[in-house]
Amino acid sequence: MTKNPTINKSKLVSFSIDEIGDNHLFTTVETPMKADAFALSEGEKKEKIAFHFKEIMEILGLDLTDDSLQGTPERVAKMYVDEIFCGLNPANKPKVALFENKYQYNQMLVEKNITFYSNCEHHFVPIFGKIHVAYISKGKVIGLSKINRIVQYFAQRPQVQERLTMQIAFELQEILETEDIAVIVDAKHLCVSSRGIKDDTSATVTNYFGGTFQDPAVANSLWNHIKN
Repeated sequence: MTKNPTINKSKLVSFSIDEIGDNHLFTTVETPMKADAFALSEGEKKEKIAFHFKEIMEILGLDLTDDSLQGTPERVAKMYVDEIFCGLNPANKPKVALFENKYQYNQMLVEKNITFYSNCEHHFVPIFGKIHVAYISKGKVIGLSKINRIVQYFAQRPQVQERLTMQIAFELQEILETEDIAVIVDAKHLCVSSRGIKDDTSATVTNYFGGTFQDPAVANSLWNHIKN
């Protein structure tokens, strides 16, 4: 089974913090987490986030006594913990049941146009788009909705698109016990369109082709399925 590679951090030493962020560089396929990441309860995390986000708003000069703003710190804290970053908590990992491939279907299965929303780990602004997933069964099959749930689980955390692509692929390889996995991510980054270069027309495509999908003919067949 494919091992999760670690990026050589020594090659990143010469880059500044801003260069790493603007160039979307990342250092490991695993999401960087503190050793004590789960020492606080979800409720305690919300309290701390709300406290600090209130301070950020006040530093920006916002009047938190205004009816529209006074509940914002708590709303943001709840959104971070329960929604857009809930994929950081392993307890939220989808429970997946596999089934025997009784139909002996041994061709590629493609789940395309899975909508996802994530957030860039460099600027905490949205990444969104479509993800296409394909696999060839080695005896086990997975419910279609579970593919979507796996995509959402890894998307709901601060991300870099390349890492997201690989995390989904490696997870499916492990679950389905096959190298024959393909993942294609087509996304827009608001850190590109709403700040920095402010290019609203570009999109970023990343892909992972494992096992049989490394065959150009099989990969081309997958691309045709997606285009059609």
